[in-house]
Amino acid sequence: MKQNIGFIGLGIMGRPMASNLLNGGHKLHLYSRSGVPDDLIEQRGIVSHSIKEVASQSDVIFIMVSDTPDVEQVIFGPNGLIEGLSPGKLLIDMSSICPIKTKAFAKKVEEIGCHYLDAPVSGGEVGAKSGTLSIMVGGDEAVFHKAKPLLQLLGKNITLVGDVGSGQIAKVTNQIIVALTIEAIAEALVFAAKSGADAEKVRQALMGGFASSKILEIHGERMIKGTFTPGFRIDLHQKDLNLALSSAKALNIALPNTATTQELFNACVANYGSQLDHSAIIKSLELLANFSLNSQTE
Repeated sequence: MKQNIGFIGLGIMGRPMASNLLNGGHKLHLYSRSGVPDDLIEQRGIVSHSIKEVASQSDVIFIMVSDTPDVEQVIFGPNGLIEGLSPGKLLIDMSSICPIKTKAFAKKVEEIGCHYLDAPVSGGEVGAKSGTLSIMVGGDEAVFHKAKPLLQLLGKNITLVGDVGSGQIAKVTNQIIVALTIEAIAEALVFAAKSGADAEKVRQALMGGFASSKILEIHGERMIKGTFTPGFRIDLHQKDLNLALSSAKALNIALPNTATTQELFNACVANYGSQLDHSAIIKSLELLANFSLNSQTE
């Protein structure tokens, strides 16, 4: 069934996600601070001039922005969603933000008779373009099933984790695993290359064994080629690890390897900037080793 949908945030992830919803035959009202991309307009996306306008024109509104303050501004800021919402509408936040704040946002939205799902994603730009994202959802089960046909246009592995906020908890967990795996692969490739082996052939050999993973396949190749055009920027992963570390402190648990990986990201930012792909963490390890993988082909 064709629906009136709003989509706010049209960056690396939001842009292809909005495109997939348009391809699904839905009417999309679009808003981005940097303007609506021409390709989405060509797909008959409707340009909205304010966030409030998106809310007033849509029955289901997606948010895909960078951080907790951004989501708060989108919902509660001047001309924000809260001013255009009416009872029965559904807000789906697919950003990766603080679980505690998510619960507070949801409570305020539900108080005016609307529904709220937190549905952060994993899979990066590749998954966003192909519609194969993993989507971790928190919220009411009935609301989830109502939204699922739309989510299926965006992802393949769609899981209702629990109540509102549970999706964000799952995403933080995901980001811990992804960060530590990227760091482990970076260490391993630096070790292999400095030991005299061909890093690419080592990667190929490992792809057939127990160490095989999507991260070794995609990020390992980026590390070897030294191509760090962002699929997921370092600064965004730092934000997610900050959520993990601050939550761990509140829970009185230790995440020692998460903390170490964050420090390696910090070193990478200090030397190379925050806008590179998170696979660029290998550059920090190369500094420590006084060695570059690219020297194998130079």
